[in-house]
Formats: sequence, C-alpha cells, structure tokens
Amino acid sequence: MAFKFCPQCAQPLQERELDTVMRLSCLGPGCTYVHWDNPVPVVAAVVEHEGEIILARNKAWPVPFYALITGFLEKTDPSPEEAIEREVMEELGLQAQGTHFIGHYAFPRQNQIIIAYHVPATGVITLGDELVDYKRIAPAKARYWPSSTGLALRDWLVSRGHEPQALDLPKL
Repeated sequence: MAFKFCPQCAQPLQERELDTVMRLSCLGPGCTYVHWDNPVPVVAAVVEHEGEIILARNKAWPVPFYALITGFLEKTDPSPEEAIEREVMEELGLQAQGTHFIGHYAFPRQNQIIIAYHVPATGVITLGDELVDYKRIAPAKARYWPSSTGLALRDWLVSRGHEPQALDLPKL
C-alpha cells in the first residue's frame, strides 16, 4: 500500500528522484520526509524433521501451493535465528535443534528480504492457526520454485549434494 500523505505534516506526497531512485517525498514547507520503502525482513526455514523436508500450505494460498515456513522478523526477536525458531514452534509445533544460515534472498513482489535457515527440528507436528496442511518430502525428491524461498530450498539441497529441478509454475 503506497502512502499518499506525509505522516509528519499531512501534505500530499510526490514522486521525485533521490539517489537515482524515484521516491515518494514531501515537498511541504520545512518538511524533509522521504518514504524510503525499505524491504521488510522475513525469516524462512527449510525444516528438516525425521530426515524429510516439511513444506506447509498457508490458509491464504491457492491449492496446491506449499512452501517453507516463514514469518516476519519482529522487533522483539533477539536475532533472526531466534525468530525462525519461534516461527517453527508457532507454525509446526516443533522444537528447533539449531539454525544454519543458508542465505538471503530478495522477494521484490512483497518488498521483502528473506533470511533463510536450515532448521533441524524434533517433536510432533501440530499446525498453527495460519496453516491448513503440510507435506513431507525426501530431500532427493524435492523440487524448488524459482523465486525467493524456493531459491533457499534449492541452495540447501545443492549444499547437501542433490541436483534439484525447478517446478514449472504459472505466474502468480
């Protein structure tokens, strides 16, 4: 959702070039507000449970789309690692047995930066409120989607010696 008015002085925002990028900014007298529109940090997990990867389907997603466990990095989270451990517990009811950084990935469609981890986990899967289903996939049979969290899954699979193939998905 784009801002229309300055949150400091209520004047209409206008696009202007700053640092070679078009940005919404306030041209009101004495106001210097600029909407930088920085990406939102999101954590993601390749959850490994009993030797298999767990992919989940959010209530808001179309069937048959499944993906990694993700969540926003909250300002109260001490670190991204602890944020993804919290998300794995909230969404799957599993206890993280560690976090291993995979990489970071741009998700421009949602203006997010994904910080991805491999999270081995134990316990009994109990879906949280946001999820409707999950599936288990052997790493050797996993395929990835060619954007954001799918690239994290691909990179993790490659690091484990697999040669994953991309899914052929329609544009969303």
